[in-house]
Amino acid sequence: MQPRQLSELKRALAKVVLAEGHLRVDQPVKLASGDWSRDYIDGKRAFARGSNLRLACEALLQLAQEEGWDFDAVGGLTLGADQFSHTMAVLSDKSWFVVRKKEKDHGTRKRIEGADLRDGVRVLLVDDVVTRGGSILDAYNAVVATGASVTGVTALADRGPATGTIFKDLGVPYRPLLTYADLDIMPVGVGRGDAQATG
Repeated sequence: MQPRQLSELKRALAKVVLAEGHLRVDQPVKLASGDWSRDYIDGKRAFARGSNLRLACEALLQLAQEEGWDFDAVGGLTLGADQFSHTMAVLSDKSWFVVRKKEKDHGTRKRIEGADLRDGVRVLLVDDVVTRGGSILDAYNAVVATGASVTGVTALADRGPATGTIFKDLGVPYRPLLTYADLDIMPVGVGRGDAQATG
């Protein structure tokens, strides 16, 4: 059987997100970025089922291949990246890693667990849902501090233009799998594309 085209996978994934992980509420809710929105996207709930998670990771890997992002390890900030990095590592036979939100206060005091990131290691950064890019930028800074190089940055869903602006300014390739337009929701942060807030 021929693998499905990325455009077809994106349509299928948008349906999964909207059916399993999207909530539209009457009163705006506060997002991790500090922004407010009537559309809440729960990427962890949307891809809790194994078949949906596999579909998402196959699409993310296909996107990386289409962009020419060769990588040795895939990961990002916990918890948003964990399920994707682990599954993508299995499907591609690459290594996975997790970036802690802060350095642990015991043992080796490492902030990055899993793959040994160092000079010469090529990394693909991933996240579930991004709004202003603060979380994935935090992971990026932790990764480059190891000497590893980031060949590409992606997310399952991007709620606004800010994350793209951040990585464009850094000169790092960025392409989300789905955008607010694919999900037919209002963008967040339009006209305020900065990286001051996290999320």
